[in-house]
Amino acid sequence: MKQILVVRKDLNMRKGKMCAQTAHASLKVTLENLYHPEVKEWLASAFTKICVSVDSEEELQAIVAEATNAGLISAVITDAGRTEFGGVPTVTCAAIGPADEATLDKITGHLKLL
Repeated sequence: MKQILVVRKDLNMRKGKMCAQTAHASLKVTLENLYHPEVKEWLASAFTKICVSVDSEEELQAIVAEATNAGLISAVITDAGRTEFGGVPTVTCAAIGPADEATLDKITGHLKLL
């Protein structure tokens, strides 16, 4: 079982900002689905997370749509823009899963590690 964190590279976020955004995504999908069987199984083990990247919001949304169509849980994070992005709310990342590795790899296996 693992969870995939998908981050937009095109935003050139500072490392700390990127870390905070992925933490938001992981926590959001986990808390919103706390009683989901795969979340329970994942939390009872090593709760592995893998960070990958995309080059645009469109690519991020397409990956999330594909995951949703495959029945996977996910969460998209939109930053409020208070510290970066000039005050403009901006979609920064998403968390997909947890799910089994084979299922996730069909959707995100082609993405580059962050």
